[in-house]
Amino acid sequence: MQALYAQLLVGLINGSFYALLSLGLAVIFGMLNIINFAHGALYMMGAFVAYFLLNNDYLSIGYWPALIIAPIVVGIFGMILERTMLQWLTGLDHLYGLLLTFGMALIIQGVFQNYFGSSGLPYAIPDQLKGGMNLGFMFLPIYRGWVVVFSLVVCLATWFLIEKTQLGAYLRAATENPTLVRAFGINVPRMITLTYGLGVGLAALAGVLSAPINQVRPLMGADLIIVVFAVVVIGGMGSIMGSIITGFALGVIEGLTKYFYPEASNTVVFVLMVLVLLVKPTGLTGRAA
Repeated sequence: MQALYAQLLVGLINGSFYALLSLGLAVIFGMLNIINFAHGALYMMGAFVAYFLLNNDYLSIGYWPALIIAPIVVGIFGMILERTMLQWLTGLDHLYGLLLTFGMALIIQGVFQNYFGSSGLPYAIPDQLKGGMNLGFMFLPIYRGWVVVFSLVVCLATWFLIEKTQLGAYLRAATENPTLVRAFGINVPRMITLTYGLGVGLAALAGVLSAPINQVRPLMGADLIIVVFAVVVIGGMGSIMGSIITGFALGVIEGLTKYFYPEASNTVVFVLMVLVLLVKPTGLTGRAA
């Protein structure tokens, strides 16, 4: 039972990263209709920005400021990419956006791999989150519990922002009927750029949370992005709540599979994706085009 609970914890942690990354993808696709294949590379950039902030001789900023600064820095970088490249794809087939962002991902990963190699760089857990708690049935590392709780809070806050606030209504309206929204004096291109920055910032935030657990590596995003795309497809392309629920659920299912049948742990997500697409091609919570 100790091993089972340990795998459930690992599944929840992975599910936290799946949920944050798939939420960013869902925001970008749902609002901008861009299949952002550069998401994994930007997740990696978030971890590296946090690493630089912590280990730079001049800055030496701790974990807590990096948790705020790194997503902002990567979000600004993402907005620059959107304004200089992605905005020219408006109205074109999704394939063009996929190819462009895939090329961007290869360039970003190649640059970091050229300078830092493929080995992982250690990132220290903050002193306030070191150690663990004995729950009786298992030992819970405090940092891992923090990752699960904080990720869930951020995911629900993002859902509330987009679905329940006036700003979220403007964002949705700007993608569905930009001409009408412009008539109300709203700067639609700026809204689209901010939306892309929000999605990219969520990926960077996941990278900062992941750094003390998985170390900082140039290919850390490439190892994860395919699974995250499967999560988005299962939950429904562009569905905010679907991405959150599916991300955590598939993390737990993956953890249970590692306990009961380890050989299938790397493929169970893709098997579920095929089954869902056969039964409901729009995903569990997606809507028909």
